[in-house]
Amino acid sequence: MPIYMLDATLSFPDPRRTGPSGILAVGGDLSPERLMLGYSMSIFPWYSVDDPILWHSPMCRFVLYPLDLHVGRTVEKWLRRGTYEVRFDTAFDAVIDACGDTPRPGSSGTWLTPEMRAAYKRLHQLGHAHCAEAWLGDRLVGGLYGVVKGSVFFGESMFSLADNASKVAFATLARALFASGYALIDSQVYTENLAAFGAVEITRLAYLGELAQHVGVSVESVWPVSAP
Repeated sequence: MPIYMLDATLSFPDPRRTGPSGILAVGGDLSPERLMLGYSMSIFPWYSVDDPILWHSPMCRFVLYPLDLHVGRTVEKWLRRGTYEVRFDTAFDAVIDACGDTPRPGSSGTWLTPEMRAAYKRLHQLGHAHCAEAWLGDRLVGGLYGVVKGSVFFGESMFSLADNASKVAFATLARALFASGYALIDSQVYTENLAAFGAVEITRLAYLGELAQHVGVSVESVWPVSAP
């Protein structure tokens, strides 16, 4: 399967042409318009500092449906204790920076390049990217961020600086999203954290069908409205 070179034209190749590597295209830009088009087509950017922009559409996706959401006993206990205060969209820049800066076991680098951080911060300013945060007093100790289109939340990354902080933030967000009519949370690829919450793997073709049904659907917002 070929890997396509993008130019300034606001378009992507058919994601069904993606080969086994999951890489569909290279180049282009991280404009809000291109990013949102990509998400609506199952395509997202993922690359390292020394790479060009690489656009991916994996053969399988890892997704969470409302009826499959499972909050385990340990996380449920943390929720009941109220150790962490969970907030939405009060510190987006801090969350994405922490996702990029927090060391991860077995990883020496980050895919959250300065260019990527700036692009998602711009999406947040435009109302397309959002976050959930876990606070311990006045300290941000966990959280996650992602992109919203229609009734789909496209999860991007999470971080945790305290026990179960990101899991508490995710569980709170997932329940709020599904209660508001969201149909799907996409985590792109398999993660142990999302598997524990009930996420399942589906094929790219099935995922494209889900997007066709849900990215154009309006749902109740769980995000606070910013003051003008």
